[in-house]
Amino acid sequence: MGALHARVIAQSDTTQLAWIADPAPGGQTVAARYGARWIPEPDLADADAVVVAVPTHLHHDVAMSVIDAGLPLLLEKPLAETYARSEAVVRAAAARGSVLVCGFVERFNPAVRTVADIARAPVHVTAVRHSPYSERVRTGVASDLLIHDVDIVLRLIGDRPDVVSGHFGFFEPRSEPGSEDVADATLRFGGGQIATCSVSRIAQHKVRSLTIAELGRVIEVDLLRQDITIYRHVQEASFDEDAGYHQQTIIDIPVVRHPGEPLQLQLQHFVGLIGGRGDPVAELASILPAHEVVERIGASARSAAR
Repeated sequence: MGALHARVIAQSDTTQLAWIADPAPGGQTVAARYGARWIPEPDLADADAVVVAVPTHLHHDVAMSVIDAGLPLLLEKPLAETYARSEAVVRAAAARGSVLVCGFVERFNPAVRTVADIARAPVHVTAVRHSPYSERVRTGVASDLLIHDVDIVLRLIGDRPDVVSGHFGFFEPRSEPGSEDVADATLRFGGGQIATCSVSRIAQHKVRSLTIAELGRVIEVDLLRQDITIYRHVQEASFDEDAGYHQQTIIDIPVVRHPGEPLQLQLQHFVGLIGGRGDPVAELASILPAHEVVERIGASARSAAR
């Protein structure tokens, strides 16, 4: 993710990539690729804002140093390895009055942004995020993948769930001890809405899908292809002795709005907040709900496994 952030920062007309801080040799390679300075440790005196994409267990300490320096921060998700430490990062940013953006890059997926515009009253949401195994990320899929879909669901429903249940599966010997490879969660909201989220890193192909059921229509979203299909079933049915019953479904394919690469759009949002466009307080308030729900899902999964 650090290399991807470096690319969009270097290519943007509104930012300049000052340096890449990485004690590993790979950092020098990325810095050379984008014409930036390589340093083993951050030089906070020589930056206007910082993007942090380090291993999750380092997030809290690195983020606190950036916030203490008074610099705007885009911090990859999850904010920290525990909810308590994530909460501490948000509290520190609020106390300092700093801009803090969490790397919920799916918020900037054009299909997600479009469906947020057109969804009216979801009653049942299903999210699937399955991938083949990647040795790059061996920590649990709940904080790495599930958190994206929980964030999308909370924003679509506009509320936090009253009831949460979760189940984890541990299968891959290459994963870190205690790190789940499969996570399924069900969320029930105060208005009766239900959402189910399924993530896996032991699939044999990549799936990123979102299905939103409303009374009267279903919206299907392919997050990979960034396309949307809306289905409305016609209730009347006719009978033909040769062909049997006929039923009709009307299919709409809306134009996907807000075009662009999600990571670039996220950077634009971050720069806008720094420049006074947008609401940094609302941004802060939007970060913790998904973290808190994922924490509850983990507690439920651990309880169910006993």
